[in-house]
Amino acid sequence: MPMKFSCKNEPGVMGRIEKCLSHIRRETSFEPEILLILGTGLGNLAKRVKEEKVFSYGELPHFPHTTVKSHSGNLILGELSGKKVAVMEGRYHFYEGYSLEEVTFPVRVLRQLGAKTLVVSNAAGGLNLGYRKGEIVLITDHINFMGVNPLIGPNEDKLGSRFPDMCEPYSNRLIELAAQAAKEVKVPVSRGVYVGVTGPCLETRAEYRMMRNFGADLVGMSTVPEVIVAAHMGMEVLGVSVVTDACDPDHLEPCNIEEIIKTANEAGSKLDKLIGAAIAKF
Repeated sequence: MPMKFSCKNEPGVMGRIEKCLSHIRRETSFEPEILLILGTGLGNLAKRVKEEKVFSYGELPHFPHTTVKSHSGNLILGELSGKKVAVMEGRYHFYEGYSLEEVTFPVRVLRQLGAKTLVVSNAAGGLNLGYRKGEIVLITDHINFMGVNPLIGPNEDKLGSRFPDMCEPYSNRLIELAAQAAKEVKVPVSRGVYVGVTGPCLETRAEYRMMRNFGADLVGMSTVPEVIVAAHMGMEVLGVSVVTDACDPDHLEPCNIEEIIKTANEAGSKLDKLIGAAIAKF
């Protein structure tokens, strides 16, 4: 069940972070350079990590429990492409009933553990009708259409500024490095703007038209909260989407989560190859 942190007797955010860090540090001295969050159907990259230590989310203090079947719920510390990484094998979503503070808590913990770079992947609907199912898109910017922000509430100055700048939440430097890596490993990529919504229902025809008119190329139910928190803490971010369905309001057909996961799984090998080559350049 989702955990709530409203109890007056519970520690503040820094206290919760320190408790989780203490648990991790008792088990390992490993300090990651890069945090990778693997989205729906995109967990196979974890198998390529040379493991140093694996934690289930359930054993980490204040980590929520993932309730989505396609998310394994493990934190893997180890080496990938010559870099020290922390891999979240599954993420949390607002629609599961968690607060955005809970959704983004692991990002805060891993930043304090040492990660300065965030690589976040997701399965997304293709608002841009030039995209095809299974296409990989480098996220250049986002629109927060969730109606809430993970930074609302008291600011912890030790973590970041009260008013963090968002002129470049997705690093242009990392986007260019990822594009170079894509050419080298012969994985075609596009670029686009991602709009984050709460879910869990898919969108209506009218909503798709609105989002396209707003300039969005992709739509999904994650990523935006984690990226906002990463920007708050000064992390450099690369975001990557796999297009799982066509969001064409004039020719819309019913879609289900099984089809979305199937498409993500089929594209997963290309994404694994791209991310592995990209982080070697970071």
